[in-house]
Amino acid sequence: MSAIPNQTRSAVFRRFLRFGLLAWGGPVAQIAMLRRELVDREHWISSERFNRTLAVYQALPGPEAHELCVYFGYLARGRIGGFLAGLGFMLPGLVLMLLLSWVYVSIGLDSPLFLAMFAGTQAAVLALIVRAVHRIGSYAITDRWLLCVALVSLAAAVLGAGFVIILGVGGVIYLLVARGFRAVALVLLLVATVSLAAQAALSTGPAQLTPRAQTDSTEGTQSGAAPASELLASGLRAGLLTFGGAYTAIPILQEDAVVDGGWMTNQTFLDGVALSGILPAPLIIFSTFVGYVAGGPLGALAMTAGVFAPAFLFTLVGHRQLERIVEHRAAHALLDGITAGVVGLIAAATLLLGPVAIRGAGGAAIFALALISLYVWRSGIAVAAVVIGAGGLGVVLFGVVGVAG
Repeated sequence: MSAIPNQTRSAVFRRFLRFGLLAWGGPVAQIAMLRRELVDREHWISSERFNRTLAVYQALPGPEAHELCVYFGYLARGRIGGFLAGLGFMLPGLVLMLLLSWVYVSIGLDSPLFLAMFAGTQAAVLALIVRAVHRIGSYAITDRWLLCVALVSLAAAVLGAGFVIILGVGGVIYLLVARGFRAVALVLLLVATVSLAAQAALSTGPAQLTPRAQTDSTEGTQSGAAPASELLASGLRAGLLTFGGAYTAIPILQEDAVVDGGWMTNQTFLDGVALSGILPAPLIIFSTFVGYVAGGPLGALAMTAGVFAPAFLFTLVGHRQLERIVEHRAAHALLDGITAGVVGLIAAATLLLGPVAIRGAGGAAIFALALISLYVWRSGIAVAAVVIGAGGLGVVLFGVVGVAG
């Protein structure tokens, strides 16, 4: 049963601006926050409808949490409400990334205290993701078949299989189960397990990104003056090709920024990705950093507009078509299978980020303390408090005491 409140456009903007201020921990934590507030507590839509809507957005390019905000805003106040909700959600991260980009280019971020705070915050962000995986998985994994789909997706993603194949196979398997073809589904599940593992064994696997503090590179920023139109086009290309989450935008923008455009070095690009991980924003906000280094403030806005434009337009223009997909009963099982596959993909990303986010005994201690706090502390300010507190602990352990990594 839905109970979408009647509210003004300014109230919609303020509500999602607040969500943006608390959007720590990347897409998993952000989606869990939206579910907790708008589905579990306020019952805007049912849990089943939320799962299927999320599955549709997972199959589309763009940051899913941002697209969900546009979707909820549309439900509340139409197209203008959708635009205001999406703008409010992304605004805190955009402003903070613009500020950090200016500091990075003009001053630099090599202070030992900043790097220590960054180390603590990364451990807390990983704890946020782990907690959110558990929360979302508890809603999406409702039977043994979905659990199998999630586990196979996890293994395939860790081994480097493509996310399109993972989600497609997961959706088809559960669709077969729902239609009564369980023997066929079991065969497909076994074949998928073997073939995806074989494919992954022949690939180089997912890229490993390392923050500045863990590299020996001395390359500096090569800030250029790329035209805003070129940066807008690059952002649009990334926004339209970012299937399966913001992490898939990394190689697309890296090729434009480093390989083809020569706007910056690989080290500078990786610094931008690392900075986005500590902000209350979709991970893809690192595109703002890329645009700033390549073309200054105007370039940052052009790149950001290009990346986020598809995320707005899919809902603002195609809302009715998306609703038909969500309400189509024949598509429910397919979407449920895709959702289970997404849980596996997110869990795989958590495992791959672990070695980067946790640095030595100090990082492990911060991670454990943050994770316990997130399970015990249910307040609305828990996320922000845990992240900020972890940054302070990082300064104490890595900057003042100097715990070895």
